[in-house]
Amino acid sequence: MKKRYLLSAIGASAAGYLLINKKNRQKLKTNLKSLLKSVKNTNEFSLGSTLEDAGRPDQTNNQDLAQLQNAKMVSEGSQFGVNYYNEVKENIAVKENNK
Repeated sequence: MKKRYLLSAIGASAAGYLLINKKNRQKLKTNLKSLLKSVKNTNEFSLGSTLEDAGRPDQTNNQDLAQLQNAKMVSEGSQFGVNYYNEVKENIAVKENNK
């Protein structure tokens, strides 16, 4: 018997033994749901805040060095971040209208 089959069998039997109890199954389901929810929220928040910072550099609460430099470039006339923000927002609006 190959090692992977042996390890799979051991893992399956251990999981089966641990999940026999209904209380353990519920606990595992709850933990997995909360983990997935936190990962999903983290990814959405980081993408949204980065995009919002690029589109409105002087109107954010984020005051790190990169954000301050972006605001300075926009005040000097650079529109790259603002144009990118507008394009993404338009693409999102078009996708939502096509649904």
